[in-house]
Amino acid sequence: MTPRFVPLSDVAETLSISASQAYALVRSGELRAIKVGGRGQWRVEVTEIESYIERSYRATEHILEQERRKAERKD
Repeated sequence: MTPRFVPLSDVAETLSISASQAYALVRSGELRAIKVGGRGQWRVEVTEIESYIERSYRATEHILEQERRKAERKD
């Protein structure tokens, strides 16, 4: 069975980023997470990772579209 929540280390591995970068995404609010347990370990729902990836794709598409329009105006 696939886990519903994963630790930040798994998020980092999935996104090919460092653990500190994954934590920064949580702190900034870009990636929703919860603290669990007595030691307050962060966990991210797998669906939140997928949502983050989709938002990142949309943001990238928007940036590329703006760059394309700028290039067309210069021509």
